[in-house]
Amino acid sequence: MSQPAVSFQSVSKFYPTANGQFQALFDVNLDIRQGEFLGLLGPNGAGKTSLIAILAGLAKASSGRVLVQGFDVHQDYAQARQRLGIVPQELAFDPFFTVREALQFQSGYFGIRNNNAWIDELLHHLGLSDKANSNMRQLSGGMKRRVLVAQALVHKPPIIVLDEPTAGVDVELRQTLWHFIDRLNREGHTVLLTTHYLEEAEALCHRIAMLKRGRIVALEDTTSLLSAASHSVLQFKTDHMLPEELMALARVTGRVVQIPAKEAGDVEVLLGQLRQAGVHVQDMEIRRADLEDVFVTIMGEAGANDA
Repeated sequence: MSQPAVSFQSVSKFYPTANGQFQALFDVNLDIRQGEFLGLLGPNGAGKTSLIAILAGLAKASSGRVLVQGFDVHQDYAQARQRLGIVPQELAFDPFFTVREALQFQSGYFGIRNNNAWIDELLHHLGLSDKANSNMRQLSGGMKRRVLVAQALVHKPPIIVLDEPTAGVDVELRQTLWHFIDRLNREGHTVLLTTHYLEEAEALCHRIAMLKRGRIVALEDTTSLLSAASHSVLQFKTDHMLPEELMALARVTGRVVQIPAKEAGDVEVLLGQLRQAGVHVQDMEIRRADLEDVFVTIMGEAGANDA
């Protein structure tokens, strides 16, 4: 069996607090295969950022260790970091450089010179060619996000870590970014993605790891996760309040209501309850469960087990 691209081995993390300490990660074990596209999903506060900070060498695990292609991120920091390209959540940039200069300086941090051909390719694929000589301060938030991606890839790392890369950016950037990252993955790059856009994870990731309160609560192929979902979903729009017994089952986003239904008989019962409550239904459809439905179910089960 080949060596994992990234291996989290019994990783725990404690942070000091005024009352003692807070444990953010509990004995996390996770191997990411070479060439894999893995999605790391979880609600806010699940421990995703702590895990990535430890991987990047920005934080130290309280116990356990992390290996990047066999190199320990703490003991062999330079070798491990050379193999990683990390796109952080925060927009961090030097306001005194142009886009091209920022990429050239980033290359220098990894001892790389005269890579203008690769920089030009990055600028082209990320829609930055016309901004190459623009000062970083002049760029919009979405354009700065593109530069962060280019900086992470400038040294051609075999492992790409994307921490909420499309948070708050436009649809065009999302499509451009995913087309390019998917291409790199097909060429053999390993990708670790954290995102709250679950449709992205469903479309792109080979496997999904779900984290809740510092613990891995699910780790499976995306296809297997979806096929294991035994229910369909009744989805519709309404301007009316749902009866209390249905509200407890439903996921409501604005006017859109989604209620799980295991079989056709359940749909008939649900529609009867809605009619009896005087709820007018529009644009009704019955669809297969998607990754968001699976995520909500698993997080709910994990919460019940914790309780």
